[in-house]
Order: sequence, then C-alpha cells, then structure tokens
Amino acid sequence: MDNFTIIREFLLMEFSSNRDLQVLHAAFFLLIYIASLMGNLLTITAIVTDPHLHSPMYFFLSNLSLLDLGCISVTVPKFIVNSLTGNKSISVLGCAVQIFFIIFFAATEFALLVAMSYDRYVAICYPLHYGVTMTPLHCLWAAIGSWVSGFIYSALHTGTMFRLPFSGSNVIHQFFCDIPYILKISSSEVRESEYIVLTTSSTLLLFCFGLLIISYTYIFSTVFKMPTEEGRHKALTTCSPQLIILILFLLGIIVTAFCPIVDASPVQNLLISMTYTILPPFMNPIIYSLSNMKIKVALSRIFKSTFFPKKGMSIIEKLKK
Repeated sequence: MDNFTIIREFLLMEFSSNRDLQVLHAAFFLLIYIASLMGNLLTITAIVTDPHLHSPMYFFLSNLSLLDLGCISVTVPKFIVNSLTGNKSISVLGCAVQIFFIIFFAATEFALLVAMSYDRYVAICYPLHYGVTMTPLHCLWAAIGSWVSGFIYSALHTGTMFRLPFSGSNVIHQFFCDIPYILKISSSEVRESEYIVLTTSSTLLLFCFGLLIISYTYIFSTVFKMPTEEGRHKALTTCSPQLIILILFLLGIIVTAFCPIVDASPVQNLLISMTYTILPPFMNPIIYSLSNMKIKVALSRIFKSTFFPKKGMSIIEKLKK
C-alpha cells in the first residue's frame, strides 16, 4: 500500500520525437480538421437554407453531419495542440470527457443510421405511405431518441470505466484516450464490470444491427424488382450514400474490436485510430456532395450568392423602373 499512487493525469502517445515532424503532423491534421469542419458545416448549411432539402432524409443527414463535427472535434484539436506544444499530458477528467463524447457520438450515430435505414425502407418499399409514416414529428422524435440513447449509453460506460481511481502505469499508447487503452491500465474490477456492461448492451446492438440488415435486404429486393432502369438508378442513388456511411462506420467498429493493442508501434496505432475517428467525419461530406445532386445544387447556390452577388441585376432593375 505504500507504493500505491493514484494517477491524476495520463501521458498520450508522441508520434515522433523529432520537432520538425511534430509540426508537420500538426499541420497535416489541422488541414484534415479544417476540411472536415468545412465539409460538414456546408452540408448542414445547404440542408437548412434550401427549402428543397427540408425532407426526412436530409434532416437525418444534417444530424449526422453535426455528429461528425463533434466526433472529430473531440480528439484532433487536442492532438494538434500537443504536437505543437510538446505537451503529452491529459488530466483524468479530460480523459473521461474524451471517452464520454467518443462513445456518445458513436452510439448516437449508430442509432441515427438505424433511423435512416428505416426512412429509406419506407420510402422505397412503401412510397405511398411515406408521407404518413415519416412525418416531421416522427422524424424529430427519432432524432431525439437517437441523441438521448447515445447519452445514456455513453454515461453508463464512462461511469463504469472511471468509477475507481487508476494506479500503476499512466502511459496511453494512443494520441487520444481510446477505450481499449484505458481498460488496459484500469483495475481488474473495472475491466470485469465494463465487460459485463458490454456483454449486456451487445444484445441491443445486435438487435439494431439485425434491423439494419433486414431494412437493406428489403430495400435491395424491392429495387431489383423495379421494372425500369431509371427507377432502379434513382432508388439506389437515394440509399447508396447512407449504405457507404454505414460500411465506414462498421469498418471502424471492426478495426476497434479486432486489431491488437500495440504499445511499440505509434504509426500502426495512429493509422488504426484514424479509421474510426478521422476517416468517417472527413469522408461523409464528400460522399453526400458527390452522389447527391440536390446537395450539389444547394451548395452551388451558396457559393454563387456568397462570392458572386447579383449587384448588376439590381442596377438593371432600377433602370427598368
């Protein structure tokens, strides 16, 4: 008991000890962060300002963009600051906050993807009932339910992991407080409790995953039965972005669950973590804009009105009067 020391801060991974490389990493991640922020903010702005995008599908997409903004803002800014300042420490409270929001945004996004799959299921399989089923009130409650369920799920896991003080090693071989690394340095009692919570909650997660599989099975079955190629193409266009986003999300879960924790390879740890913390928020806006014509049109209107205001038209109108 004399050697028992309570940990009050953690030391995060240093990608490189070379100062020039640290600055280069910070600049690289800053560019990714700015691009992700701009992409998601433009998506939200286009959906909010364009009346043609005020539909359930785009309402869920705006929520997804908001989640992506939060997800990448939890980890990347801290990594950029640490790389520039050379400070690797993070307090236990700061670590708990990171863990809470990582789980919160991930769980909420998963719940939202389930709601989005149901939206596409009704739109493609039962188009005549779409206006009655997916009303604005129903969509609002689905979004609120996703956010609330994510909050409860995150609070449960974070409370379990941080309910006892940490002791022993305070080194985290990752550039942020990642869940497997926190569990690795936590007490055996905390690990056992967390595994019980994970086992219990996995039943609900598997049920939701089953709903996703069933929804997309019915969707593709209905699409391939459509008589015209134009109808099939239009239906696939509306659901393919969400399916790609779902694949990216599941890829992150698989990487997190099955990739081993490596303490001696910062490059491998960084690449693994990027697949579920940076890649989805960075890629999702690109997926929206490249595959959705309505969002392209809305974004072009925003750019034209911002950078090319129609000053000449007002002068002509005055001359006509």
